[in-house]
Parts: sequence; structure tokens; C-alpha cells
Amino acid sequence: MTIKVTIWNEGRHEQVHKEVQDIYPDRIDGAIAAGITHPDFEIRRGTLDDPEEGLPDSVLNNTDVLLWWGHMAHEEVSDGLIDRVQQRVLKGMGLLVLHSGHHSKLFRRLMGTNANLSWRETPDGDLERVWVVNPSHPIAEGLPPYFEVNASEMYGEPFDIPQPDELVFISWYSGGEVFRSGCTFQRGRGRIFFFSPGHETYPIYHDKTVHKVISNGIRWARQKHTDGRTLENWHRAEPLHGRPAAVKA
Repeated sequence: MTIKVTIWNEGRHEQVHKEVQDIYPDRIDGAIAAGITHPDFEIRRGTLDDPEEGLPDSVLNNTDVLLWWGHMAHEEVSDGLIDRVQQRVLKGMGLLVLHSGHHSKLFRRLMGTNANLSWRETPDGDLERVWVVNPSHPIAEGLPPYFEVNASEMYGEPFDIPQPDELVFISWYSGGEVFRSGCTFQRGRGRIFFFSPGHETYPIYHDKTVHKVISNGIRWARQKHTDGRTLENWHRAEPLHGRPAAVKA
């Protein structure tokens, strides 16, 4: 069955930073789309500067899994869009939050925390070794025991998130830091996967292993249980069983 995938990218770095344009001439969302292209995926792309912030209801309501990348314009995303995406997740849409999307309004809303962490960005980047700590997880399918990103932005603990439902990856950096770089969560009926490797000035979204992780994450996050009831508030005027007869004195 085809999975309807929408890749949302804020898209601002590509407009103003030549070094990002050089690495991602078709934008970050374009590099991801090219890397995960598969007959199983029907891929659409949107950016913050597109009409209706790139996610009109006609697209959002027809998306099985949404990928979210943002960095320099988190606060420009309207609260109305965040409300709509949150409700779609609660009703079963899968969500992959990538790299600096940890500080997006959307991720912080869904986590209920500030999602703060430690970070370091250098011209040559840090070596990041991504360890697969849950090799039986579907997101880890086909991966080696670890893989390396030669130039990466360091993200380090402590990471201000709730306890993940599942921890799939832990990263170690050449500076000695560690980070929970692949975490899953469930909110309502929606599955969420946060994956940290990825950056606008490093060519990480051209990496085939990163593409494999993202593709696995999409397949995992897609809602397979389609006949479940969406939980809503409703007035149950009558009890399930009749009221017991009054006991006579």
C-alpha cells in the first residue's frame, strides 16, 4: 500500500545562505525526497513560504506521515498550523521530527517540554558515531551495529524531553558527548520518531544510511490500525447498565 509522505521544510537557510544552497541546491526537503524515493512512497513537499505555510488542509488531511525540518524560523510558524498538525497526529498521522526540529513549536507542544539540549557547531564538524541500541526495532532494520557521520553538529545531553517510549539510537561524538539521537513516542493514535543527525551546512541529508533510517521511520510511523475509534469527549447520558431497582425498607 502506498504511504502518502509530506516533507515540510522551513526552507529559509536555502534562501539566504550560499553555503547551504551549494550543499542543497534543491533544498533540504529535495535532498531527503531524492534519497527516500521508493514505489511505496507518494512524496509531496512544502515550505513555510508556500501558500498556507506549505500545509493546507487538502495536503495535511491526505498525509500518512509528515516529516518536519525547521531551524531559524520556528516562531514564524503560526499557532493555527501547529494546532492542526497536532490534531492530525492525535488522530493517527505519523510524524518524523528531524534535527533542529527539536525546538519547533510542534515538537515542544507534543513533548510538553522546552526540548533544550547542549550543542556545538564547528567549521569541520564533529565525528558522530550513531549506535543502534535497539537492533530489533523496525526503524533499525537493515542497519549495521553503528554508522558514522563524519561531519555533524554536536547535540549533547541532557536533552529536555519526556522519557521516550523507545530508544533506538544513541550518538557519541568525538568531543566525548553522548545524545539520545533516535527516540519514539506515541501521542493519541499517532507515532512520533525524533532523529537528530542532519544539518543545513553539512551534507548529512545526502547520506544513504540516513536515508535508510528515515525510510524505516516512515514505514514504522504509518498508522496501520485504521478502524480504531478516535477518542473524543462525549456525553454518556445513560449508564451502560440499567439503574438498580430501589431497595425497599
